[in-house]
Amino acid sequence: MIAAASPALAQTKLFESAQVTPAGEYTFGIEGPAVDLDGNLFVVNLGKPGTIGRLPAGGAASEAFVELPQGSVGNSIRFDRDGTMFVADYKGHNIFALAKGSAEPRLWFHSDEMKQPNDITIARDGTIYASDPNWKGREGHVWRIAKAADGSAQGQLMTAPRAMGTTNGIDLSPDGKTLYVGESNSGEVWSYAIRGTELTDAKLIKTFQPDTIDGLRTDVSGRLYVARILKGTIAVMKPNGAVQREVALKGKEPTNLAFGGDDGKTVFVTQRQGGFIEAFRTDQQGREHCLQRGRC
Repeated sequence: MIAAASPALAQTKLFESAQVTPAGEYTFGIEGPAVDLDGNLFVVNLGKPGTIGRLPAGGAASEAFVELPQGSVGNSIRFDRDGTMFVADYKGHNIFALAKGSAEPRLWFHSDEMKQPNDITIARDGTIYASDPNWKGREGHVWRIAKAADGSAQGQLMTAPRAMGTTNGIDLSPDGKTLYVGESNSGEVWSYAIRGTELTDAKLIKTFQPDTIDGLRTDVSGRLYVARILKGTIAVMKPNGAVQREVALKGKEPTNLAFGGDDGKTVFVTQRQGGFIEAFRTDQQGREHCLQRGRC
């Protein structure tokens, strides 16, 4: 059975994308898609900056979910295994947490040292890894944010064996041992081994054209899905950087993506061009979708 977001998607073949929400729902800052345990898709900046919209499972239009505190603008959303929603606020240098079933953002982590938390990913134990680009300086870092013994969040910059570019899309391998980081300014995708607060064993796995990559996600087979902003595709590639296919999209400025659907094989894509969401079917379940449901 095909788990689709719309009747139009149900009729498509694998890797054929279809628009699933009306154009113009979201602002130019449409980003950060994530799917909860009930199949709802959440995306930042519905109608105006600082909001989060919700596309109900099987729905065809988004609805308002929550507004972040004054001055905050979300850029990324992820869910942990308990169903808690985490939101990266790039304007306020914050990570917010919304408990399952709640629409009340509470401050989880803040640091004035952050340039702007951009994309986040969550490990099996709840540890958050956040990309932190400095667009003007064309460089960036990665933060590790973990729960301390007293229940508070503690974060610190991770050390790395090389100077990073503008760190953007970020995700983990299925076993949680490797962190993938896309650098938008250079178009490079790097992999790192994780050792506590250290990133080691840096490997350049793929170089795309400069300024053409944004968000990325992994599936349970270890493949990476990279949003090719300005090219209008999602590149599907192996961990060694070999591109298996480029999924053509309806819009030409994809910013990020998330796995959803009943089986975790529907890929939702946020489109800056047109402010809408499109989706396509793939042949593997998303890593995060599998992890949320306790299957990985």
